[in-house]
Amino acid sequence: MPTSLQQVTQHARVLTPEEYIFEKEPYYEPVGEEIAIFEAAHRNGLPLLLKGPTGCGKTRFMEHMAWRLQLPLITVSCHDDLTASDLVGRFLVKGGETVWVDGPLARAVRNGSICYLDEVVEARKDTTVVIHPLADDRRVLPMEKIGELLEAPPEFCLAMSYNPGYQSVLKDLKQSTRQRFVALEFDYPDAALEQKIIEKETGIDAGTARQLVKFAQMTRNLKGQGLDEGAYTRLLVHAAQLMAAGISPVTACGSAIAQALTDDPDMLAAVNELSASLF
Repeated sequence: MPTSLQQVTQHARVLTPEEYIFEKEPYYEPVGEEIAIFEAAHRNGLPLLLKGPTGCGKTRFMEHMAWRLQLPLITVSCHDDLTASDLVGRFLVKGGETVWVDGPLARAVRNGSICYLDEVVEARKDTTVVIHPLADDRRVLPMEKIGELLEAPPEFCLAMSYNPGYQSVLKDLKQSTRQRFVALEFDYPDAALEQKIIEKETGIDAGTARQLVKFAQMTRNLKGQGLDEGAYTRLLVHAAQLMAAGISPVTACGSAIAQALTDDPDMLAAVNELSASLF
């Protein structure tokens, strides 16, 4: 076995999500009063709903708040096949015995963690109903299969996110769900703040960061005119990281931004021309 692999194996630590707490502050630039609102909601046992486009900082915000509150963050990426059992738990056969295994939501409740349901509307409609008793003043999780009722400790926090711009009538939050939550709206930061984020995250110079932000605004102006979405802040950070590693700006923008936005040859050419005009 190579020495480098031995070193990695010897130093690897296996932690369950509920054992992991952020030791280093995840970088996050507030754009309003979202931090104060989150802290006030947590103190009062209120669940939170994060609304906004992909790549605008919702997940990083959750990581930052987990660090501020010194609580474990258990994230569930929701999808079409997510069931209530996936969240709450199920019986499994282990070593010839049938044992109960908690799902991520039940583990978060038991351990007083933050449970973050990312893109919650992607889950099946009957799945989201299971969170209702946790999202009102009862703050309990019924465990019907084992006859238990988990009462959430004060530390437990329920948060979920979704992108309103992507949702159809068939994939929208029911009023009975959304009206249980305190909502925080996220969007692209303004130009000065977005430039600051790119500089801080990647270490590139102010001039290059400024041009990247200008390029992103150009792509955002094409939304609905050939592009489904403009460049997210996340994509700008990716491009800046490539530039910092020695990749030319035009090539970095092509790989990290243009190719991520569209597969249409004409639109790719148009977006690449925009970056070439700036770099």
